[in-house]
Amino acid sequence: MHMTKIERVISHINGQIRSRHLQPGMRLSSVRALAKELNFSISTVVEAYERMASMGIIESRVGSGFFVSTPLEPLMLSHVNSNRDKELDPLHISRQLLEAAPNLIKPGCGWLPDEWMPHESLRKAIRDASKIATFELMNYSSPLGLLNLRELLARRLYTRGIEVNAEQVLLTDSGSYALDLICRFLLKPDDVVLVDDPCYFNFQALLKVHQVKAVGIPFTAYGPDIQAFKHAIHEFQPRLYITNSGIHNPTGATVSHAVAHQLLSLIEQSQMIVVEDDIFADFESTPSPRLSALDNLQNSIYIGSFSKTLSASVRCGYIVTKSEWIDRLIDLKISTSFSHSNFSAQILYKALTDGGYRKHMEQLRLRLSEATRYTIQKLESMGIKPWIVPKAGIFIWCELPKDIDVKKMAAYCAEHQMILALGNSFSQSEKFSQYLRFNVAQCMNPDVFKVLKSALEVAKVKSEHS
Repeated sequence: MHMTKIERVISHINGQIRSRHLQPGMRLSSVRALAKELNFSISTVVEAYERMASMGIIESRVGSGFFVSTPLEPLMLSHVNSNRDKELDPLHISRQLLEAAPNLIKPGCGWLPDEWMPHESLRKAIRDASKIATFELMNYSSPLGLLNLRELLARRLYTRGIEVNAEQVLLTDSGSYALDLICRFLLKPDDVVLVDDPCYFNFQALLKVHQVKAVGIPFTAYGPDIQAFKHAIHEFQPRLYITNSGIHNPTGATVSHAVAHQLLSLIEQSQMIVVEDDIFADFESTPSPRLSALDNLQNSIYIGSFSKTLSASVRCGYIVTKSEWIDRLIDLKISTSFSHSNFSAQILYKALTDGGYRKHMEQLRLRLSEATRYTIQKLESMGIKPWIVPKAGIFIWCELPKDIDVKKMAAYCAEHQMILALGNSFSQSEKFSQYLRFNVAQCMNPDVFKVLKSALEVAKVKSEHS
């Protein structure tokens, strides 16, 4: 439906109100400023403001301008960055994957196939956890969480160079909730947060919830681009930098020691805080640099979980930070979730200490290494080029041939029950339209490459001279 210029101005302002960029009592841009921004005449903006005032959405205050008067609506995340294609929206992608039928092919999803997970070890851990004392089985956990598990996590962290005690480890209901808790703790609306470009798409979704501005920093094979990072600090004065330590999502890269030290220098000078999400830690045979280890948690916070290596249903994550922040995080945890799943913590502790998990991870790393070689070979035979060959993990970040229409390719795959992880869904800049993320474990399904081969043929753009 065609809108008049006046209706377009009204739609623009309503969009800002729905996304909470404008809230009740806030002053709107002056008539002249908005006319210049939208490239409309002053009379058009005046008429739009008058109509909105008559509808009670805004009000005029003599000598002061126009102000929002409509009550604040419940936040609808779909209204934030609503100009983005649905196929690239993090919330749409997550819902699509979580609601997927069992037969849907998911070569780019972020988890292992069910048959790759340690079923019997988990069942045994559940049986053992169910035998704990009735009080522990029926009641809330302590604020910090199960002591045995926190002590175990502290010992495991020591192998990655992070020296902490159990009192610096706070258990949460998941890694995602751990990050949400940190955002609640450190951010306020309109703060700036730096993320990698590309980055895990749910970082973007979470930052939408907290109504902060995410700024993407180009990510290289050795870590974030240092010059771009320095420029963003100067221009935006960011509060946080959120990244994957260890194995990066979606690229599979690892940060070099040189880049890690330069990053920490910039972070310390700017009084920023870096949040390291390390949920892929156990996929590494040799640990890569952790910023939390290098700066001894002075300007960093470390989070983790075992959803990728043990079970996504055992919801238990953790936060590791300096002692003076733990009490404040406990208060925030109590006020937002009161406690967490003590039973999940018991299951996780049993699973990690019975010996089966260590053997599972040794076998899994070998299996993933073989799957990586196989997947790269199959992709390269189709002209799909890996950005790098990752040292470990489940992801390969790949570039499609330039003559491929990605939308047509994705549509064909969807018709044949296969969902692709499109590059721009991971990107703030949306400069990765020709990229896809592949999960090597999910690519062991032979149907992946059958559908992919046909999709490439269908999506090939014919040249003008052909």
